Amino acid sequence: MSDPIKHECGVAFIRLLKPLSYYREKYGTPLYGLRQLQFLMTKQLNRGQDGAGIGVVKLDPDYGARYLARKRSASKTAITDIFDEVAAQYAQLRADVRNDVDALKKSYAYAGELLLGHLRYGTYGGNSLENIHPFLRQNNWMARNLMLAGNYNVTNVDELFETLIELGQQPKEKSDNVLMLEKIGHFIDEENQRLFSIFKSQGFDNREITEKIKTEMNLVNILKRSFKNVDGGFNMIGLLGHGDAFVMRDPAGIRPSFWYANDEVVVAASERSAIQTVFNTALEDIKELGPGNALMVRKSGEYSEVNILEPVAKRSCSFERIYFARGNDADIYAERRELGRLLSRNICERIGYDFENTVFSYVPNTAATAFYGLIDGVHEIIREKQAEAIAKPGVASDSAALKRILDWKPRREKILIKDAKMRTFITNDNDREVMVGGAYDVTYGTINPGTDTLVIMDDSIVRGTTLRTSILRILDRLKPKKIILVSSSPQIRYPDCYGIDMSRLGDFAAFQAAVHILKSSGRENLLDELYLKAKAEMEKPAEEQRNIIQDLYAGMSDAEISLKVAELVRPADLNADLEIVYQSVESLHKATPRHEGDWYFTGNYPTPGGTKVANRSLMYYIEGRKERAY
Repeated sequence: MSDPIKHECGVAFIRLLKPLSYYREKYGTPLYGLRQLQFLMTKQLNRGQDGAGIGVVKLDPDYGARYLARKRSASKTAITDIFDEVAAQYAQLRADVRNDVDALKKSYAYAGELLLGHLRYGTYGGNSLENIHPFLRQNNWMARNLMLAGNYNVTNVDELFETLIELGQQPKEKSDNVLMLEKIGHFIDEENQRLFSIFKSQGFDNREITEKIKTEMNLVNILKRSFKNVDGGFNMIGLLGHGDAFVMRDPAGIRPSFWYANDEVVVAASERSAIQTVFNTALEDIKELGPGNALMVRKSGEYSEVNILEPVAKRSCSFERIYFARGNDADIYAERRELGRLLSRNICERIGYDFENTVFSYVPNTAATAFYGLIDGVHEIIREKQAEAIAKPGVASDSAALKRILDWKPRREKILIKDAKMRTFITNDNDREVMVGGAYDVTYGTINPGTDTLVIMDDSIVRGTTLRTSILRILDRLKPKKIILVSSSPQIRYPDCYGIDMSRLGDFAAFQAAVHILKSSGRENLLDELYLKAKAEMEKPAEEQRNIIQDLYAGMSDAEISLKVAELVRPADLNADLEIVYQSVESLHKATPRHEGDWYFTGNYPTPGGTKVANRSLMYYIEGRKERAY
């Protein structure tokens, strides 16, 4: 993706099912869980580089002993910093403590059986330490403690805020992090009180009641009440102070969630391939958490997947498949190749099947897999053309002509090279663009000036800013006759509100193009009409609203918008002709058949809250407001 887009976030959870002494004997360290957590987080670094945090819960601590630990960092090297500090604390322990598992567990804060990790991209709320997961809700009653982290965005925070007020709370802020922590915490408190009253009436003393609560808590009921009426996408992990844990996924399966278990561990993460690598397990042994389901891990070590919320039509985020998720997952790798292959015939038609004077390449590195698929498709088409050419009369007997035909192949080159980021004292905007452009370079001698067409594969075009200010100008140094920029994703037309930093409507190149088309055709008054329509929709309940932004695009073809996007991102001093080709929504669905979340392309949101956010986003754009619409 040539434009930097941030994503919220990545999670990692490990529950050790054996005593710490078991892992020391088998793996050489009682801190096996901590080591694996570091690996699991590192393998998901793609999901968040603005901060990280870890949390640990110890089972069956002595009275007065610490059983919750947390460490967070908002640095750009957060994982390294956290685990360096954790290791330094371990190194300060006396040798006899490090060699005695029981003493280690008592003395070392991070020697525990439940481990939670989180990686954050700060798309909202800043990057201060208080915004870094996991969050804690603490209490002197062990079973009332809650540690929470997740990859989520909740779209109906206003409604949740009012719900907590009606419950008698006074939330300190209106953020989904605080609201979910307090809502789940409220029902944990109620469950504790319910059990306390029952056991008290049965004659148990307070200490006995405390122990019985730890084994009798109805976690399913807590989650059903906590997540009722929560609108959004979420993969949320909670650890309770006494040792229960849960992983909860939204009913539409918007955010990814996977888990794995054997006789030693229960593991959950945002990335399937990360689990596969860190625990060296077979692909088929890793399960995808079902939409609306929770993975429940009890203090006893028993675990099960349980339905909490009634699932709706599955609309897993397709942007995970196109860009965000790690590309070494077997299915994602195949899907990205197919995204490229499905574009090949369109591209070959646009170059007039002139393979001799066309060079294929890609930018950035995340587009490499789709590029391989594009080249696969081009090879298939070349073989078709070769068969047609050889079938012509007399060609098969003309060895020279036959050799020329058999030599047809696509020219593929590494055209664009990204160098290390440069820091500069220059503050002038024009000079800063020059310095940004200096972060890239080209491979000279790969293009025949004035003759070759350069086809560049990108995985998506969101804002187009980087294309206009640097990349296209850099490519133009090679003096191609024409540049065809190919996006393996469709046109991004609508805001996301489920965890991707694409919330401001006016940022999108496709939306800007549509507005320009309106204005150039004398239809700018339509924006005022749409504003009034959106305002009227906002008076309705979310579940009754219609996405008014869709009316803006009515009557505009994909080709018309693509042409206008090319005009908008084209630098004034570009010498080459420029064309932009987008993936079609239909081809996206062919390539990713089990991941139909396409609301940023179609405006068809999986939850009512998404439609409401879209309408508010349109109103904010027309009002000139820059804030996020949720």
